[in-house]
Amino acid sequence: MEKVLALAGFRGSPLFTERERAALEYAERMTDTRLEVNDACFEEVRRHFDDAEIVSLTSAVAMQNYHSKFNGALRVDVNGVCPLQLDRLAPDRR
Repeated sequence: MEKVLALAGFRGSPLFTERERAALEYAERMTDTRLEVNDACFEEVRRHFDDAEIVSLTSAVAMQNYHSKFNGALRVDVNGVCPLQLDRLAPDRR
């Protein structure tokens, strides 16, 4: 639970390994339409993951993004799965 609550500050948190930070940065760049998975980000992912792991990671992030959009549009309740409150995030980061 501590890591989940520290996600917003994953870049500077000692709770996350370099590998986890690379995956989170990649996931953030895949998810936020204002960002891109640039060469530097992808190279960092390649330092920590092999090709099969990158495909799995990409698939998992894409599926979560799909579910988020699908559930949000249909107003599907998350049933308390995520302990983070959206109002704690900056409006431009939701």
